[in-house]
Amino acid sequence: MTSKQIFFKGFTLIDGTGADPLLNAFMIVDDKKIKKLGKLVDVESTNGYEVVDLHGKYVMPGMINTHVHIIMEPVGDPNKLLMTESKYKTLLRGVANLKKHLYSGTTYFRDMGGYDYMDIVLRDEVKSGLVEGPEFLASGKVITMTGGHGWMMGREADGPEETRKAAREQLKAGADVIKIMATGGVMTPGVEPGSPQLEEDEMRSAVMEAHKAGKKTATHAQGTTGIKNAIRAGIDSIEHGIFLDDEAIQMMVHNGTFLVPTLVAPYFIVKYGVDAGIPKFAVDKAEYVMKYHIDSFQRALKAGVKIAMGTDSGTPFNQHDGAPWEVKLMVENGMTPMEGIVATTRNGAECLGIENDYGTLERGKYADFIVLDENPLGNIDALFNVENVYKLGNKVK
Repeated sequence: MTSKQIFFKGFTLIDGTGADPLLNAFMIVDDKKIKKLGKLVDVESTNGYEVVDLHGKYVMPGMINTHVHIIMEPVGDPNKLLMTESKYKTLLRGVANLKKHLYSGTTYFRDMGGYDYMDIVLRDEVKSGLVEGPEFLASGKVITMTGGHGWMMGREADGPEETRKAAREQLKAGADVIKIMATGGVMTPGVEPGSPQLEEDEMRSAVMEAHKAGKKTATHAQGTTGIKNAIRAGIDSIEHGIFLDDEAIQMMVHNGTFLVPTLVAPYFIVKYGVDAGIPKFAVDKAEYVMKYHIDSFQRALKAGVKIAMGTDSGTPFNQHDGAPWEVKLMVENGMTPMEGIVATTRNGAECLGIENDYGTLERGKYADFIVLDENPLGNIDALFNVENVYKLGNKVK
């Protein structure tokens, strides 16, 4: 059976590499992958192709969101809802949230902590075609100390041998990435965002197990000491990174450790507040960390830390179609629009370890892309108005 070949023409190409846009471009998609792209003027004939005219449009890679909680509902108290509703309803929420991501232009993401391995079930059914949504990487249960941040839905472990076993359990369950809790956080009562939790040796044993299996690791890390412990333990990405000091930043630059800032997570907690049903302890902590969070992001950006876009969607009022909010906040706090787009495409793919197939629009890669009416390099808010979404060469919106 001959595969369907589609000829897209006339658009401005923003390929995700950071290169200057290519005007009046073409792209040939053969089945799921990009066969060829370049300048339309160089094309002699489109015979034999299905032609899609995109004159006046802007084409860029689909957004990659590196920090999502797909089964969490972004209400005032997501943890309370998750712990009280039936697992069946939670799973259905995940199905609905997948479509929200996809239709808003996120074509790949990484789930950073589910409940009872529902994330792994959803990942597999997206791959099978039973459920519509972006492809994604799943982490299973987060690994946390007893009573540590995220303990309600995580795997509690104490000591390097327990964390080693906990990592092996997640790998056995089918996890693509191992997530570790290095510090306290905003949404867990009774813990402080800046306080270290799992120790360096406890994290190192989990990281080693993941790396032995060829998997990447990520850590919830807000406080300075915990961040440094995680970097020394060999972690691949720091999630949040609220209290970065100069030493931690230089360690990240030296090791090539990614920062996934999730600026939007405390932003919405503070914006909506207690009146919207968010627990007071979470609002108080979010209000405290916001200025440090932005300062750390700006200093990391200036120093050359690799930054990938992630929203922490599923936290209070942090919607599953809200990736453009994070890009907007990164641009408002120092990134150029092009840097914001690269953080959301190429860097996201590198952070996830999928850069050979995703993240940029280049020959041989999968045809995951979005079509925009307005140039996002001139107005990053253009990302809020995605006209079309293509996933693996197929138009889904």
